[in-house]
Amino acid sequence: MARNPGKWRLAAALGVLATTALLPPSPAQAATDGGHQATQASLNALQAIGGPGAGLYAGDPSGSWSLHVGTGTTDANRPVQPTDHYRIGSQTKTFTAVAVLQLVDDGKVDLDTAIEHYLPGVVDGNGYDGNTITVRQLLQHTSGIPTNVPNPQADPDGTYTLAALVRDGLSHRPAFPPGTSFQYSNTNFEILGMLVEKVTGTPVGQVITSRIIEPLGLTDTRFPEPGDRTLADPYVHGYRGIRVGPFFYWQDATTLLEPSLFHSAGAMTSTERDMATFFQALVDGKLVSRASLAQMETPGAHAPYGLGLDRLPLPCGGVAFGHNGGVPGYLSFSAATPDGRHVAVMTNSMVQLNAQAAIDKMTAAASSALCENR
Repeated sequence: MARNPGKWRLAAALGVLATTALLPPSPAQAATDGGHQATQASLNALQAIGGPGAGLYAGDPSGSWSLHVGTGTTDANRPVQPTDHYRIGSQTKTFTAVAVLQLVDDGKVDLDTAIEHYLPGVVDGNGYDGNTITVRQLLQHTSGIPTNVPNPQADPDGTYTLAALVRDGLSHRPAFPPGTSFQYSNTNFEILGMLVEKVTGTPVGQVITSRIIEPLGLTDTRFPEPGDRTLADPYVHGYRGIRVGPFFYWQDATTLLEPSLFHSAGAMTSTERDMATFFQALVDGKLVSRASLAQMETPGAHAPYGLGLDRLPLPCGGVAFGHNGGVPGYLSFSAATPDGRHVAVMTNSMVQLNAQAAIDKMTAAASSALCENR
């Protein structure tokens, strides 16, 4: 799956905004809904190195089911539910990619046109030339713009503009010539957010809301305004933490993240149910043309990644299409298959030292759920 090492480092660099305590783990209550023992075991394994709790929502055209383990808040026995809100992190990128591909379908954007054509002077200097970087390369992370730990200039109110995020990202020298390799970078999708705003004349969050969220009836999905750190009720508390033997050291990070720090690359909030609905609708061809969907699903010559969409080969055969996301307090993944299977899984911590292992166990739980519905 697509990784963002810079984002993992960010989780450790951000300040502490909550009281901390060294506590024994809550009892690992597990819910198995109708014979999903293999997937429950995979979810338990995720929670064992993830947050205080974990949840999974999956199904096929005949219906959906859910599992959980642990708790969504450390001061209560509150299992994670499919309608609980959480921060989806980089799954936001797929929404942004859909917005761009819809503009391609409308004839307003061309994938192989240089970004300089749409955003003159934005991608320029420090080794960059916007005439050599295409929209497709931004979507596929083959632009050469590297991963970085964000350190943009904040506005007086503590929020960030897309322009500030892009300037910060481009302050790092190119990692490679455009189109010759792959490196996952938030800056690519922040530039794409600027592209959507320039072409439509509307903030990218409003475009995503009016063109994707509302038509699909995703009533529990939001692109928050800058400065809005809240989560709608009911929500899963997000935690930062470490593990010391049988004990957990948790810090509540639910409102730690200023969403505009990741903007069109990672600001959104949603629920397991809504995320499964979104990816199923996308894979079913309800959001972009079949031609655009085929390009989203196809990895490039130098990239294991499509256009804002990742591939999950399944042990039972076939491929699911989805994306993962990680921000302080939350780690998640959602995907769907062309034959109508869907899954969304999350845990309420992104433990720094276990990030890659947690991603692996998260995708294993998703794979198990999708194969159970085969």
